Amino acid sequence: MMTTTAPVLVFMGVASTGKSTVAAMLAGRLGWSFEEGDDLHPEANVAKMAAGHALNDDDRWPWLDRIAEWIDERIAAGEPGIVTCSALKRSYRDVLRRESVTFVHFTGERELILERMLRRQGHFMPTTLLDSQFATLEPLEHDERAIEIDIALSPQEQAAEIASRLRLHPDY
Repeated sequence: MMTTTAPVLVFMGVASTGKSTVAAMLAGRLGWSFEEGDDLHPEANVAKMAAGHALNDDDRWPWLDRIAEWIDERIAAGEPGIVTCSALKRSYRDVLRRESVTFVHFTGERELILERMLRRQGHFMPTTLLDSQFATLEPLEHDERAIEIDIALSPQEQAAEIASRLRLHPDY
């Protein structure tokens, strides 16, 4: 995983897989920058999802551009970082791919993810959009630098596994 530049991790997967929880935990442990990708959505996207409508590609491109800008800022500054982004399609991941980017795909059973969605409070993503997320999700391909993490593990176990598998430490 080690590159000549500071690593940037994109925590990806469908909604309610725990990306934000684990990202914040790991970034805190490592002393890395963290960005909640949902906070970079244009207001129109949030309103659309909150109304129960799935985003289309035209909705996603400006959001992905904002995430790519955040990644590029980390790289330019020589700083490691973690950002969350569903990154469901290969074309979306291609917008974010850089030499120093590794995708961390949070995977799990639909039933577990739905259960988590039902418990989540104050988020704009309704449970009715979960199936559209699974329908949009394209598997990682062999040329994408990535690992998969099982969401059945506790957040602490997930963070430890990511750090171990990618040989991460505060000084990267």
